[in-house]
Amino acid sequence: MSGHSKWATTKHKKAVVDAKRSKLFAKLIKNIEVAARTGGGDLAGNPTLFDAVQKAKKSSVPIDNINRAVKRGSGQEAGGADYQSITYEGYGPGGIAVLVECLTDNRNRAASDVRVAFTRNGGQMADPGSVSYLFTRKGVVVVPKEGALTEDDILMAVLDAGAEEVNDLGDVFEVISEATDMVPVRTALQAAGIEYDSADSQFVPATQIEVDVDGARKILRLIDALEDSDDVQNVFANFDASDEVLAALDEE
Repeated sequence: MSGHSKWATTKHKKAVVDAKRSKLFAKLIKNIEVAARTGGGDLAGNPTLFDAVQKAKKSSVPIDNINRAVKRGSGQEAGGADYQSITYEGYGPGGIAVLVECLTDNRNRAASDVRVAFTRNGGQMADPGSVSYLFTRKGVVVVPKEGALTEDDILMAVLDAGAEEVNDLGDVFEVISEATDMVPVRTALQAAGIEYDSADSQFVPATQIEVDVDGARKILRLIDALEDSDDVQNVFANFDASDEVLAALDEE
């Protein structure tokens, strides 16, 4: 029975991973559709679409799915939905500020999902403007650590393109810029022969709240619940957890 139990546990974990992977694929495909609808299906002339496709490829979304999403979004193929972009604001456990970006074809469903996730996980929704002022829209380009690549190498490549700072996050480097400078920064990296994983416009908090293991567990549970909604694309929160806190959570 112990062998069967172990197999059952493994299958359950695999199902959870596959479910999250499936949801990630769906969200990336939705991004591609919206980018193609907004700026056309030509990757060379639509940098937002280029980055959405790049991110999908890096996440192993099948190329056929990507191509069909581009065609649906640009009107070359039927079946594209009319997605609306909505941002919800709220507070998580410990007063942590949370911004939730949605792409949805059903505003009522999206609002209901977000509200339920907040209320069931120790948070509450807030009025528009009550949280967003704590964040600034920035361009964020993530560069994998490969070979002998250093922080200085990246800084030299992107400084003239408008980059504000380069951060060492352990496994990757993060290049921060104004949102309007993200494409020039990404282009400068490409010109220097430096691979990047993703280029996104994100909400970056001005200040962060340090959390302990219990606080990290609670806010991450809320973020997981929010991201479980098909309508939620991104969740941003102004908390920071040390490597020790994250390591303790991994052991649970």
